[in-house]
Amino acid sequence: MKKFSPGFVPTLITVPCVVILLALTVWQVNRYSWKVDLIDQINNQLAAAPVTLPAGEIVPEEWHYRRVSLTGEFDHDNELHLFAHTEKGRSGFQIITPFKRSDEGDIILVNRGWVPESKKEPQTRADGQIPGEVTVTGVARKPWGKSWSFLPGSNAEDNVWLYGELSEMADHLNVKVAPVFVELDAIDIPGGFPRGGQTRVSLPNNHIQYAFTWLGLAIALIVIYILYGLKRGRSKQE
Repeated sequence: MKKFSPGFVPTLITVPCVVILLALTVWQVNRYSWKVDLIDQINNQLAAAPVTLPAGEIVPEEWHYRRVSLTGEFDHDNELHLFAHTEKGRSGFQIITPFKRSDEGDIILVNRGWVPESKKEPQTRADGQIPGEVTVTGVARKPWGKSWSFLPGSNAEDNVWLYGELSEMADHLNVKVAPVFVELDAIDIPGGFPRGGQTRVSLPNNHIQYAFTWLGLAIALIVIYILYGLKRGRSKQE
């Protein structure tokens, strides 16, 4: 029978590495379950009937991807332009417009929808600038900023924004706003723009693949460790 003798240093290195890899495997499996629950929660929220967004201080995380309704009036003179692409890759802008609610009196930044670059300026889509009091429905969204510091920044001076920087937008408009955006549902708009219904939910769930990767590395390391120990033990016997 072949003697198994991997040695002290290889054992000292291999055992902690295997334990770490197995721990990462379990962690990724748990992350997979968490992500499944999160996706189910968001889908249920998006399928639910709209509720009135409360006035005053709210927790953005608690309202993220919840359907809401608002009644009030758009301030079209102070719209903001958020650079965006459609699903077909066409570049353009999402029109962020201050919306003053009738009863509460607070202001919410509402994403009315997407327009192509040729329709960026309000005068090119005057029919779509709906006046007066309206009731609208949409999806509440948390603000977001740059994911990496080296990415280009927004140009508030030219009113061109690259990220959902709600605080910076509010400062630019010199108004106090609710701590969430509301992205409007798709509705018929005179002239066709802005085109609502731009909410995109992209939550990749690759944690099982990652779990198999960590598990595979652990198994490979164990196999190498065993083969090395057998080879070293055989060499000692000879």
